[in-house]
Amino acid sequence: MKLGRRQFLASAGATALTASLSAPAVWAQGAKEVEVGLLVPLSGLYARFGTSCRQGAEMAVDRINKEGGIKSLGGAKMKLVVVDAGDTAEKAKSAAQRMVADYPNMVGVSGAYLSTLTLAASEVTERAKLPMLTLSYSDLITDRGFKYIFQTSATAASQAKQAMPVVLKVAKSAGGDPKTVAIITDNTAASVASVKPMREGLLAEVGLKIVVDETFTPPLADATPLVQKVRAARPDLLFFLPTVISDAKLVLEKMNEFGMGQGRVPTMAFGIAMFEPDMLQTMSPDLLQGMIGSIGSWGGKGHEGIASELKAKYKEPWVDQNVISTYGDFIVMRDALEKSGKADRESLATSLHTLDGGPSKYYPGGVIKFDEKGRRVDAGLAIIQWQSGTPVTIYPDSLAVAKPMWSKK
Repeated sequence: MKLGRRQFLASAGATALTASLSAPAVWAQGAKEVEVGLLVPLSGLYARFGTSCRQGAEMAVDRINKEGGIKSLGGAKMKLVVVDAGDTAEKAKSAAQRMVADYPNMVGVSGAYLSTLTLAASEVTERAKLPMLTLSYSDLITDRGFKYIFQTSATAASQAKQAMPVVLKVAKSAGGDPKTVAIITDNTAASVASVKPMREGLLAEVGLKIVVDETFTPPLADATPLVQKVRAARPDLLFFLPTVISDAKLVLEKMNEFGMGQGRVPTMAFGIAMFEPDMLQTMSPDLLQGMIGSIGSWGGKGHEGIASELKAKYKEPWVDQNVISTYGDFIVMRDALEKSGKADRESLATSLHTLDGGPSKYYPGGVIKFDEKGRRVDAGLAIIQWQSGTPVTIYPDSLAVAKPMWSKK
């Protein structure tokens, strides 16, 4: 059958795209650069968080290159390619498809911040056999039997289980004794995964009774109905799980309006939306004082050099999860490349699966080693708290820079 010119070009383009998705990149011997990627949201609802990831990636790659590049590859430098993942699953998937098509020599990538975006993008990177390191929390990310995904944060379910006894210990040490809890969460993948074990018995196991359980779709238009339910129930503790800064502000401002600020209802957040510098742009530090957060990672003791560089280069006041975790991703990528002595996707994936890098420096707890699912072995969590206008690490002791405090009703 004869094909017209347009049909032929369309067919050829489709074939090329399929090939780029399935064929692993091969590094040319003697090449001067090794191409690595960062796929994060740089536009839309989550752009602030993607920007933090980019800062961490740029600092890490700059450090690696200044220290001599990948020595087992003859000093080859890392070349960072940054791609905007957008703010929806569809956009993230499309961005990942463009990335693997446009950069066939890319050997590894870090991304894509939000679990919903990572779940979509990793479907593409898996088919392309492109190793992906992620700070995203959702358990589903590494429950799909994928071979090219590596989760550096503790999963959402694991974080919830680890956080509960710590939070209760903090409360009791400061004179609190919570018995009832309200849950307000958005419906993104990581938030859903975090509250799932709470609803299924975790809170009951530690003696907490759920009196409010509400889920919303971001962005939130009006926080009044949610906050009214919390006010009516008068819980001892609020678990709040937003992923958009504007949603966090709406709820906290409405709580303060209704006389339910931190002094009345101690609040614990899961994820970083409540702890970004942007919160201080339209909100008084007094409204945030004492708020606790369970986070996959956070800057703390031992990260002073990174904090100084971040402040000097980007005018950022503290090292958040996205900065420190993404920084760590590229250090881990470098170590895996050093170990393999090759810069192709398959070799990098094999090296990551067999890596045993010792105690973790850039993620809390555990070691730089991945299990058969691609989860970092014994991954812990950081617990932070707003104190005097800054979110400081209060747990674990190895990272803590301040003692915890607890607001009483």
